[in-house]
Amino acid sequence: MQIITDNQSLEQLCQNLSRHPFVTVDLEFIREKTYFPILCLIQIASEEQTAIIDPLAEGINLQSFFDLMKNPNIIKVFHSCRQDVEIIYELSGIIPQPLFDTQVAAMVCGFGESISYERLVKAVVGIELDKTDRLSNWQLRPLDEHQLQYAAGDVTHLINIYKYLTDEMARKNRTHWIDEEMKILSRGDTYIMPAEQAWLKIKYHSHNAKVLSALRDLAAWREKRARDKNVPRQNILKDDILIMIAAAFPQNKEELMQIRGMRKDIAVGKLADEMLDVLSHTVVDAKIVKQNKNENIPAIPALYELLKMLLKIVSQKEGVVARLIASDTDIQKLAAFKDKNNPTLSGWRQDIFGSQALELRKGELSIRYVPEQKDIEFVSREPHA
Repeated sequence: MQIITDNQSLEQLCQNLSRHPFVTVDLEFIREKTYFPILCLIQIASEEQTAIIDPLAEGINLQSFFDLMKNPNIIKVFHSCRQDVEIIYELSGIIPQPLFDTQVAAMVCGFGESISYERLVKAVVGIELDKTDRLSNWQLRPLDEHQLQYAAGDVTHLINIYKYLTDEMARKNRTHWIDEEMKILSRGDTYIMPAEQAWLKIKYHSHNAKVLSALRDLAAWREKRARDKNVPRQNILKDDILIMIAAAFPQNKEELMQIRGMRKDIAVGKLADEMLDVLSHTVVDAKIVKQNKNENIPAIPALYELLKMLLKIVSQKEGVVARLIASDTDIQKLAAFKDKNNPTLSGWRQDIFGSQALELRKGELSIRYVPEQKDIEFVSREPHA
């Protein structure tokens, strides 16, 4: 294992790694006290070499690493890559491509939903990882040998996992099944959320357009402020307080002060002035209720339950996580006869599930239990004349 703390060593490392068809990558970072994560370590490996890059080393320039990440001839292998890729994208404007996420591939190969790296290492490599250093403060220096070995393990075991999963997907003719997921993970808009959409991540459901419009504008204000100050958004105002302000729609500081849980220092200070200004410019959008992520899709309840059962049976038969085949929203739309752009009705999803879902919806598919085989059987029948 090589520890990289200077630019010359980093450039040589990246030249060496660029000769390989794939590299495994992992990042250690902290973001408890900041909006933007602080990158503390970069672990990277090929089948011949393992290295830990110290991005906090004095004078280090990560451009060689970023150039490697955008090299189209090298597959970049991550486990649960979203946060790592987000950091690389924030720092460089680069999304590592081509990407391979072993967590997604594991879902295709029947390892269950969102399997952790530790569990996957145990299942594939047969090693029980020591989790002692999992919650280390990676920003502190120096790091001891045990911490460095733990960090290196995040990419060394990933090599065998990657090779195993690619072999499994090829054997089952499922290599293309993760293409769509990788396309999503390779898009910039997956990682950079416009401030105007920040409200969609708040767990709140309402049919009141005025409240939702206020929440949208307040959440956008909070998001921009958090970015500008580089502090966690919850440090400015927690979600529940933001929701109560949107619902009360105060016109002045006296009304703001009456909101339950409102701190006096906030109600009389600069934040209050900014929030009241935001609310004074809020334009109520009647269409916003339809954008609410929790909006109920008018599904036929019995059909919805049947389609969910079909999905569960198919996912078990195929050894694929159900969510990868269809989300709950996809099922709701099928049960509401809203088929446009439904991912279950194209590609491999249609082959294993979508076509049967349409048959079931038309009354042309029966599901029955076969006692002799102790299994579920699908029976297609001719449509009524």
